Amino acid sequence: MSDQETPVTGKAPDPPPGPALRPVRNAARCAVAALALAALAWAARAVWHVRLAMAGQPSSGPPDQGGGQHRPLTALEDSYHLVSSWGGAVTLLCALAFLLWLDRVRDNARALSGAEPRYGYPWLILGWIVPVVNLWIPRGIVADAHRSVFPDRRLPAVVNWWWALWLAGLAGSAGLIYTDSTDEVIARAYTDVLPLLAADMVIVAAAGTAALMIRTLTTAQQERMDETAPTGRPGTAS
Repeated sequence: MSDQETPVTGKAPDPPPGPALRPVRNAARCAVAALALAALAWAARAVWHVRLAMAGQPSSGPPDQGGGQHRPLTALEDSYHLVSSWGGAVTLLCALAFLLWLDRVRDNARALSGAEPRYGYPWLILGWIVPVVNLWIPRGIVADAHRSVFPDRRLPAVVNWWWALWLAGLAGSAGLIYTDSTDEVIARAYTDVLPLLAADMVIVAAAGTAALMIRTLTTAQQERMDETAPTGRPGTAS
């Protein structure tokens, strides 16, 4: 045998490593914590809506007097502005944490299943803001990430509950997205508070079911990662 010949050992070369799995537990914890804060923020809004309704509209009329004129706010109305602003900031934080979790779950699903996601990466964000398609694409991304890893399992019912409550929160002009200014919402609390309270409760429920969905899907995916990843592979990390 020449010096340049390689002895045949009969052992097949090791297969190339697959795509790296990304830690998902901490992202899930952050998303659940952000959802808890969002639920608290919208519960606080509901409390202030009740307080405004019980206080009654001042004799000077609503804050927005029309024609670009605004009267000075009462202490209660001023505090509602603070609660509303805090709720908006927390909702933005919640959205970012949720998208971070969804991005990781989606990437892990691709690594575990070997299948490309049904919706391309741009839809991870555009799916929430493009009119009409935002009625089904976000749910589709979540469902696709789970089904690609567990094709033999039914989609957890909590996914549908979360999405139904999310759509209910988007409906009308009193939920997650509304065109009224804060002063106009205050005026509505004085005159017709029940729709505002209903929207608040739907959003709190949507946040709760979203947190449960994250825990359910994360637990299932992490178990599959632990089953398939050898010791030391990134999928076994938190």
